[in-house]
Amino acid sequence: MKIDWNFPEPRLGIKGSIDKFCGPGATRLEMILQSVVPIFAGSVAAYYGYLGEFGWSLTQYLVCFVIGFDIVGGIITNSTSSGKRWYHRAGQGFTEHMSFILLHFVQITTIACLYMDFNLLWIFTVGGYLVVTSTVILIIPLYLQRPVALILYSIAIVLSIYLLETPVGLEWFLPLFYLKLLVSHILREEPYRPDNQIKRDNA
Repeated sequence: MKIDWNFPEPRLGIKGSIDKFCGPGATRLEMILQSVVPIFAGSVAAYYGYLGEFGWSLTQYLVCFVIGFDIVGGIITNSTSSGKRWYHRAGQGFTEHMSFILLHFVQITTIACLYMDFNLLWIFTVGGYLVVTSTVILIIPLYLQRPVALILYSIAIVLSIYLLETPVGLEWFLPLFYLKLLVSHILREEPYRPDNQIKRDNA
């Protein structure tokens, strides 16, 4: 098992799109984790909403599944070795990471619209904490980023439980949302690779 930042060129066509999403050279087990677990998570999230009898519409069930799938999938994809070396490759700096972070305002706005009567204060509070903490993590020295990220994520958990309003039926959303972005995506960590996979990547 070695650290290897070198990745194969993304393939062409649909396979290339998958490479650019999951990281070129993703192993078979990494791909299984990124596909099976998110489907299960999204299904459980939607089924929990059904059991809770929250009076959701079909659209709300569908969005619940999609967001559950996306967040859990993102946690896994961004934390794999293939994902780490792709999303933290040369040229991926503050602007690129913040662009990815800001894209997730779509998710919190969707949640607020469909499940919280378009609660603007919630959007700005949740999004504001995300932007401020992400900025802090990205601008501090690399050796401090992991402990600081975990401190800020721990605070996010406490805020999610005791201060921030929780969308009914989506109590899991904020803890996993912040885990995906503040820990799984932003942190630059060493991409460990199986020895046989390194040979394939460099072939």
